[in-house]
Amino acid sequence: MNPTPPTPQIAQSIECTECAASISLQRQPLCGEIVRCRECQAELEVTCVSPLRIELAPEVEEDWGE
Repeated sequence: MNPTPPTPQIAQSIECTECAASISLQRQPLCGEIVRCRECQAELEVTCVSPLRIELAPEVEEDWGE
């Protein structure tokens, strides 16, 4: 009996919402994951995985104990 070979993961690409550059993903991203555009350095958050959607990640603000 031959074992079933693992299914190769297909690289995906999506367009940067800031500069329209193509962002290549080597694996299926997780919802909430942050990816960085290599062209404009924007941090983008994966908001949906099916269909794949990204948005500009929110700025992390300091908490001054409020």
